[in-house]
Amino acid sequence: MAVFELYAYQKEVAERALHKENIIIWLPTGGGKTRAAVYVAKKHLEATPRAKVVVLVNKVHLVDQHYKKEFKPHLDQDYKVLPVSGETVEKDFFGKVLKEKDVVICTAQILHNALINNEEDKHVELSDITLLIIDECHHTNKDAVYNKVMTLYLEKKLKGEKSLPQILGLTASPGTGGAKDLQKAVEHVLQICANLDSAIVSTKDFVTELKEKVPRPKKQFDIVDARPEDPFGDQLKSMMLMIHEFMNIPPSFKLRQCGTQEYEADVVELEKEGVKKENRLLAQCALHLREYNDALLINDTLRMIDAYVCLAEFYSNKITREIDGTDFFLVGLFKENQAELEILAKDSRYGNPKMDKLKSTLLKQFVPSENSKGIIFSKTRKSTHCLNDWVLNDKELKEAGIKPAILTGAGNGISYMTLNEQSETIRNFRQGAVNLLVSTSVAEEGLDIPECNLVVRYGLLTNEIAQQQASGRARAKDSRYSVVALRGGREERREHINEYLEELTAKAIAKVQEMSPREFSKKIAVLQREAAIQRILAEKQNGEEESLPCC
Repeated sequence: MAVFELYAYQKEVAERALHKENIIIWLPTGGGKTRAAVYVAKKHLEATPRAKVVVLVNKVHLVDQHYKKEFKPHLDQDYKVLPVSGETVEKDFFGKVLKEKDVVICTAQILHNALINNEEDKHVELSDITLLIIDECHHTNKDAVYNKVMTLYLEKKLKGEKSLPQILGLTASPGTGGAKDLQKAVEHVLQICANLDSAIVSTKDFVTELKEKVPRPKKQFDIVDARPEDPFGDQLKSMMLMIHEFMNIPPSFKLRQCGTQEYEADVVELEKEGVKKENRLLAQCALHLREYNDALLINDTLRMIDAYVCLAEFYSNKITREIDGTDFFLVGLFKENQAELEILAKDSRYGNPKMDKLKSTLLKQFVPSENSKGIIFSKTRKSTHCLNDWVLNDKELKEAGIKPAILTGAGNGISYMTLNEQSETIRNFRQGAVNLLVSTSVAEEGLDIPECNLVVRYGLLTNEIAQQQASGRARAKDSRYSVVALRGGREERREHINEYLEELTAKAIAKVQEMSPREFSKKIAVLQREAAIQRILAEKQNGEEESLPCC
């Protein structure tokens, strides 16, 4: 059995849980929240008659990860521990499984299904569980499945039921919930606490030790100026204007600036309008405009050739399916301009300055150190493939010993990875066969990824929670966290906003922690009652809508 040791700061944040209190442990990424939870689970199993511990995760791969890395090594010798996911047969007999095991690690959806299922071998009562551990518990809000589980808990609590599980939440950041001022941020943290029926704790006496064990990376803004000229992008915009004129956009629709997420939202609505009114011209033009806009977004972040190839692939599939004059115009427009677009896309004079900056950032880290490990966080699966291809084919990056691999979310479909592929990629990264992960947001939270020397945020607009989790991956000594962005652009502005929101989150948590136990209990009780009333009103409204006669 693995030797069980905690740092002093971990023991401090776990202390109240050992006294049967419901708590949320707030520690940074890499701070060992899961290890503290295993410690609490072990003490709980030793001290509680007929103890049943359920560990909830929000992603399938975390079931096996938490089982193999944390709970099995420390508990399996004395207790029956079992991982249950959608890929295991035990999910169909969850009630039976829980009776036979001491610790079950599963996705929240599996537990929720069992709580609302009435078949004997499948059904579970919350009273069957004595300790409920909720990983990444900041997701316990709105319609998230964590919140559905906790809603069932709170309904029983408000009815006066006593035999409810102890709650232990784990988070690197509850965030501000979109709040920009302290009062509203405090309200958000209180709402998370109310949803979890828990107080939030962090280290007070061992902050220095935490900073030593989990150092923050040195942050750098790698800022670039816009291309002086962008003839490839200009050509795409010119073609988009021709489509605008051809399609005769309804006066009620105002399209925002080309090459933005806002424009994409506009043309999606335009396509829906065309389908709804059976206006094929409108729907098809909107569909094609979305592809052009995607190409502009790729051109802004990646290489011109990446943007060209994506657009060319779209039209190579369309050429054999021309139906009417709309198709002839749209396909014809691309074919007329294709040769010129390809020439512009290969013209090195108009290359993307962000790519040049990314290259220099990678070389600065990897050339001096043969043992460097890094992650590039990018927005889409498509962009990870483009960046990976770029690294593999760049002479200087290859000579620097950079060995990249793609890491994206698991799922069904050709563009997704399987869980086995994810695991193999991370194993290769740990062993050094790969030293640069090109990843979507999947690597921000949860995955057991070795500490990195370099984390790069590239072409990303995300919130403060994602930023904190991404930067938390750079935990090696003298590590760096780089933001490659356009000067004055949205990514640079968002990063500065996130820095402010990170500070605001910490201030909000401090305010909540300063409340007396009586004041805190009173505030979350009010929030819990308000949520219960809202649920009753929503159910009543849904019932009335369902009973309305069909027209």
